[in-house]
Amino acid sequence: QVQLVESGGGLVQAGGSLRLSCAASGRTFSSYAMGWFRQAPDKEREFVAARSWSGHYTYNPYYADSVKGRFTISSDNAKNTVYLQMNSLKPEDTAVYYCAVGSKPLYGSMLAHKGAYDYWGQGTQVTVSS
Repeated sequence: QVQLVESGGGLVQAGGSLRLSCAASGRTFSSYAMGWFRQAPDKEREFVAARSWSGHYTYNPYYADSVKGRFTISSDNAKNTVYLQMNSLKPEDTAVYYCAVGSKPLYGSMLAHKGAYDYWGQGTQVTVSS
């Protein structure tokens, strides 16, 4: 079992920045992925960004087109923590953001599917005002 602890959500004005954190604990996997999804009211949960590892090898991060160039996913492997740096925020970015962990050997666009992940955080609200 894996537990995820998220932090960093809040209210920010358009054009501002916010940094989300997701710390994972519990069982370990030889290959795993950590990603971010978001869900706005009455909308489907959509992929934001993710990265994956196989042993000591780190795959290139993968981003949704809507956030590429504005958001950056990074990690502190010693702390089992993944971050999502969100810059140039837009009102359209307003949503509940969820951290997710998967144990499947996936990379690239395969990380954009919800089925790639086995564990989910509780979500943290990000609100961007006009």
